[in-house]
Parts: sequence; C-alpha cells; structure tokens
Amino acid sequence: MKTAVLGKASPLAVSAVGLGCMGMVSAYPPIPEKKDMVRFAREAFEKGETFFDTAEVYGPYTSEEILGEALADVQDQVQIATKFGFDIQNGVSVGLDSRPETIRKAVDGSLRRLKTDHIDLLYQHRADPGVPVEAVAETVSRLMEEGKVLHWGMSEVSVRTIRKAHALLPLTAVQNEYSLWYRDVENRLLPVLEELGIGLVCFCPLGRGYLTGSLKQADFSSQDVRRGCLVSPMSRPCAPIRDCWTFCRGRQRKRAAPWRSWRLPGSCPAARGSSRSREQQSCAGWWKTWALPISRLLRKNCRRSIRSWQKSRSTARGITPSRKAWWRNSSQSPAKRIKAKAGATSGQGDRWIWTFFKT
Repeated sequence: MKTAVLGKASPLAVSAVGLGCMGMVSAYPPIPEKKDMVRFAREAFEKGETFFDTAEVYGPYTSEEILGEALADVQDQVQIATKFGFDIQNGVSVGLDSRPETIRKAVDGSLRRLKTDHIDLLYQHRADPGVPVEAVAETVSRLMEEGKVLHWGMSEVSVRTIRKAHALLPLTAVQNEYSLWYRDVENRLLPVLEELGIGLVCFCPLGRGYLTGSLKQADFSSQDVRRGCLVSPMSRPCAPIRDCWTFCRGRQRKRAAPWRSWRLPGSCPAARGSSRSREQQSCAGWWKTWALPISRLLRKNCRRSIRSWQKSRSTARGITPSRKAWWRNSSQSPAKRIKAKAGATSGQGDRWIWTFFKT
C-alpha cells in the first residue's frame, strides 16, 4: 500500500487508502453484527489499509469499540482518526458541544474504547457556534502537550474558521465531501488548503455508492442516509461515469478505477464499509477516502471528459448558468422530468441536476 502525507506544518503519513467506520454501525442499514465488523476491520488492515476514521458519535461509541478490539495488538502500525463535538446523552446525540470539558471527556473516552494511549488525528466533528475556535484550539493544544493527541483537524468548516484555527494551532487535515458529483470544495476550499499546507480527507468520494454503477436499489429505509437522494443514476451509469470507465479500462480493471485517476495529490480517504464484500471493494476503490497532497490539479483526461459532457448536455437541453432560473421553474425542465421519473420529492431533482451541470 502506498502512503501519503497529510499536512506540512504538522505532517502525518497515512496509507493512501483508508477505512471510514461510520457505515459499520449506522447510516447504511442493515447494520452488521459487531463481531463481523471486528473481523472486517482486521481484514482491511491485513490488506494494507492502516488509516482508520471513526468518531465517538458513530454508534455512538460502538465504532471506536470495534477498532479498539480489532487493532489492539497493532496500534503501532496504524493511524486512527476520531472526532469530538457532539453532546451525547443516554446514547443519543442531542446537539453540538465543543466546550473544553466536553472535549477532554470525549478524548478520554475515545482513548479507553480504542485501547490506546494516544490519538493520531483528532477532528472537531462540527464547528460549535457557542464555543470560540480559540477555546477549542487551546484545549487541543494542551491535550497534545499531554501526549494524548498527536495531530488535529476539522470537519466541514468554513474557510474563515480554517484560517483562524490554523493560525492558532497548525491543522494537519480538513475533512469534507468531495467527488465527481460534489465539487464545491474546488471553488474556495482547495486553494486555501494548498496555500496553508493542510491535507484534505475526502469522504463519500464515490457519491455514497451512486457513482460506482453497482447500487441497484430504488428505495431505502428511513435510517439510510441515501433516502433523500435522487435514485435515477443507480441502474445505469450516467455519461461522465461511462466516459471515465472507458478512459481507465485499459489501465485498471476495477469499476472504481476512474476515481483513482481523478484524485488529488496530498489528501487521505476513509472508506465506509459494513460487509466483507464492501471491504474488498474498498481496496478496489469503493467507499474510499483518498489521503493525497493538494498541490496537483485533477487529472486532465478525466476532467476533460466530465466538462465536455457537461457542456454538450447543457447546450442540448438549453441549460446554462445564465438560464438557471428558467429551467428550474419551467414545467419542461430536465430536473422535473427526472424528478417525475425517479419519484423524487420536490426540489431534489433540481439540486442534483444543477450539481452536475455547474462548472
């Protein structure tokens, strides 16, 4: 397994493919047995994945317990990232909470469940508007001085917060969603991370499975995070995905190969798996988080394929950014046609279409 380095001021070397552990205990039902997930995490390690991403709120707590049991005897060979930032009462998250005492409580609990004496990468899971970033950075800094935390990062925060936090205590990584169909991070986040020398951990790089072409279901349970997503692309891969597969077919015969060619240098992925088959697919590119540096641009061939498809498709349908208001409101809009065909709720088709066509 190749390695990648997150961050410059406070670098952390991790495996180029990581395993995200939220799907082991939540979000993608049916949820497997705990013993199966212990075996699953261990097999991932044996296949070369040494970067594991979890959080106290996953379960809550059970995701960390799984990793603690699976990796207890190989702690010196892996890097584990976990997160704080939620108020958990009676096994339920009831809101955000990043007060210093809550951070300490969360870290002590994570250390106990992970069966380790330090956390390789500690994230603030979500920014708490009630607690200034200065207080969070100071608390994490003291935990570093005590040896309980080696590196720290933030998840889904604004550019302004990133700059402020990094100035107080250098960030190693920022976690954010990034895939071929969710590219908002390219507008502001990526340039800032490159400027500051901060790594990017991308979650859902394959669009929660939609971009693999393997997802066949047309409906999900109420506990599934994909329930509100548009389902029309599942049974047939859309044009840019087919183009990427065609481009990469001669190089790698894995269904997720296009995203290996599309990834950035200098960031790190955390796969979200919940079965042995998913763990095997994870090593091939399914449920991936790429840990790569953020200095190079996207690979030109795949990017050109996506852009040419966007341009030709939007021109054919009369969709341009300047005419956005027209097609969103028109009864003949492609968004409404797709929405009607897929049975999506009001507005979801529009959001999906605009995400795909914007450049």
